Amino acid sequence: MRVVIALFLLLSLSVPAALAAELPPGGSFTDDDGSIHEPDIEAIAAAGVTNGCGPELFCPHDGVTRGQMAAFLVRLLDLPAGEPGRFGDTAGSIFEADIEALAQAGITTGCTASLFCPDVGVTRGEMAVFLSRAFRLALAGGDAFADDDESPYEPQIDAVAAAGITLGCESGLFCPEAVVTREQMASFLTRAAGLDPVPVDPRCRILPPDNIWNTRVDVLDVHPRSADYVASIGPDRTVHPDFGSGVWPPGSNSPIGIPFIEVGPSTDAVAIDYVAYGDESDPGPFPIPLDAPIEGGPDGTGDRHVIALDRDACVLYELFDARPVGGAWQAASGARYDLASNALRPDGWTSADAAGLPIFPGLIRYDEVAAGSIDHAIRFTAPRTQRAYVWPARHFASSDSDPALPPMGQRFRLRADFDTSGFHSDVQVILNAMKRYGLILADNGSSWFVSGAPDPRWDNDVLRQLRQLTGSDFEAVDVSPLQVSPDSGEARTTP
Repeated sequence: MRVVIALFLLLSLSVPAALAAELPPGGSFTDDDGSIHEPDIEAIAAAGVTNGCGPELFCPHDGVTRGQMAAFLVRLLDLPAGEPGRFGDTAGSIFEADIEALAQAGITTGCTASLFCPDVGVTRGEMAVFLSRAFRLALAGGDAFADDDESPYEPQIDAVAAAGITLGCESGLFCPEAVVTREQMASFLTRAAGLDPVPVDPRCRILPPDNIWNTRVDVLDVHPRSADYVASIGPDRTVHPDFGSGVWPPGSNSPIGIPFIEVGPSTDAVAIDYVAYGDESDPGPFPIPLDAPIEGGPDGTGDRHVIALDRDACVLYELFDARPVGGAWQAASGARYDLASNALRPDGWTSADAAGLPIFPGLIRYDEVAAGSIDHAIRFTAPRTQRAYVWPARHFASSDSDPALPPMGQRFRLRADFDTSGFHSDVQVILNAMKRYGLILADNGSSWFVSGAPDPRWDNDVLRQLRQLTGSDFEAVDVSPLQVSPDSGEARTTP
């Protein structure tokens, strides 16, 4: 009866709307910025379910142990104390009392008849069992996922799916043997308990909201040279998602996409030795660890971009053709960006990108797709460009003055009449961004290659749907009416 009452109270619980206004930018924890689970992490923190893993830390990517799972549920359900000594391996555990209470409530019988295994990670299948028992979910029929048919937990997995607690780990899959991470558990608990997710203002916005990267272009006029520009890039060439999961080629150490690393106040600054464009680069040192991921991998022979994001200082660091040499980075060029500023680089300067623009603001990132919205322009490449650049670009990378070629910085968008209805929901998020915010030509490269960050959660088969698009589905747009100053990325409100 106590559990039933607790459940009734819990399911009616909501976090006060004023709580979001009380949170500092970035929320209660410093290590979950940008996570799609951050509002749920704040929800369980507000409900007293977690204080994090350390001062201002939540450790979102750490696995949840069975002992931690017990503590989460006992706090969430306000369970009464249980009978001590039920299991032979919990004495001395900081979670001993929570484990006893969980057992008393009938939510666990242990990992064996006499053991609980408090330090063992909770798999997603086991999580489904815990939640099904804790919230008295009716076991559902059907087959929600394709990869749990051999799992003994399939009925409970289908139950949490039917209750709207999970959508799976990826399209049609549940990944029942994978260990649940702390951030995933926050979302499971928030949904199961009916808590209101707590919105969090970002600790660091990726450029101001009125920056041209973050400005919609879906109502701007078509550029008078649009047909020429599209023809030069290739109207019949297909769009290529130059990002994904895994490595390419197979067996290599080359991630698919342009990787980045997050750094902070404790990251040591490293000297930068510029060997090509030092007179157009920002001087080091930069807080980029020598083991930071490199585009193309350690053995890559391409652009070898290295990107570091410091959300605490709200500063972005980028290098081109970078490699660790001794105790320093050797790079062709590099740039530092104050992400709270609209300032552009000096006129005529390159950056880590040919157009003299930052790279990171134009990358497609998994978390924003999973959250359902990309609110910025997307970086892309073209094989031939003009010896010119247009706002907000600051640099060209061509000797060809043919006006039929697109200049660096040229904005394009997906045509408004392009039908997106038949695409996977993740791809629709990308296509909608291409319509609203468009693409920015940032470098020489293959036709219609769009840039993104590698992530093991990408479904490469789903991303390949982008190859159904061709150059003829795009049009160039004129962003000059949005310019406030040639030396600033600030954009006027879209007419």
